[in-house]
Order: sequence, then structure tokens, then C-alpha cells
Amino acid sequence: MAAAFTMAQRAEATLGGTADSVTTDRAALSAARRATTVLPNYTVQEIVSDAVRIREYVSSAGVVFAISWDGLIHPDLTTLLGSYASEYRQAEHDTPRHMGVRRREVRGSQVVVEKWGHMRNLRGRAYAPALVPAGVSLDELK
Repeated sequence: MAAAFTMAQRAEATLGGTADSVTTDRAALSAARRATTVLPNYTVQEIVSDAVRIREYVSSAGVVFAISWDGLIHPDLTTLLGSYASEYRQAEHDTPRHMGVRRREVRGSQVVVEKWGHMRNLRGRAYAPALVPAGVSLDELK
């Protein structure tokens, strides 16, 4: 399981980064690119490892504006969020926890991270609201 966690960390693209990281991440992970879906306002690129499936949402300008995941673990958000990581950590610290609630939403001024699920079925998404293309609904980011 520890090896799967380490490999899953390398599978992550950086929010706000370019789409080029998908190829590098896939090679480092020895993972399979499961699918690439081209939609009018963005492309979804999916990478799959033994522990987690990560979907990158890339705008037509080539910028990763959102990332979602599901799997056995939540990926390392420090890696996943890149330059947004410190803002996320501060917002997470400032957001009160509610006992018994399996869904957590952390909002910073430039990034939103939502995590939910239960053991062995964990899900989440992270997005930068300013980077989400016009006409894209947040409901599409699953």
C-alpha cells in the first residue's frame, strides 16, 4: 500500500500547470492513460494506477483548471495543488471540522478543494475558479 501511495503522488498534475505534465506523470507512474475525452470547452485526460484514478481538466488554452480523483486513497494535495497548496493548507486550518460528516469543502480565495467518501472509496476534486472556462458547470467536474 505504501508503494501505491508513493506512485499515486507522481500521477498528479499540478493545478494551474500545463497539460504536458500528463505524459511525464504517466511515464513516472508506469500507469495507463485510460481515456482522453475532448469536449467543446475543455479536454479530460485520465490516468489510472492501482491506487487512484485522476482526471485532469485542461482548458483549450492548455491549462489544468481542475482535477478530480477517486480510489483507495486521496492523493497528496501538496503535489496536486502546486502553487495553490499553501493557500489550501491555510484555508483548511481555518475551516472548522464537523464530526460525523464525510464531506469536506475547503475554500480559499483562489482554490476550492472538496473531498468525500469512505474507506477504500475516496473521491474529491480541486479547481481554481478563475481558471474554469466560461460555460463549464462545476457539476461536470466529477
